[in-house]
Amino acid sequence: MTHSKAHVTPSYLRTPDAAVHLGLSARTLEKHRCYGTGPVYRKLGGRIVYAICDLEAWAQLGTRRSTSDPGQGTVHPAKRLSSDVVRR
Repeated sequence: MTHSKAHVTPSYLRTPDAAVHLGLSARTLEKHRCYGTGPVYRKLGGRIVYAICDLEAWAQLGTRRSTSDPGQGTVHPAKRLSSDVVRR
């Protein structure tokens, strides 16, 4: 009897894989999580996971067509936001 391995596409990524997906370091993604400036995440048991659709939505906030394009949102740097900055 032969068993075929079905290719399963993950819906959730742990921090190291999510960071690779975004082109960031895992440490930068961890800082974003601590400061509340990063993508939405889920805590399942003791594990932090990111839905791929949430990573894509967060990255989409940084879309620009030119340096003068204000875009639709802001991807903040991985540092504490001042109180006058509106979080998105």
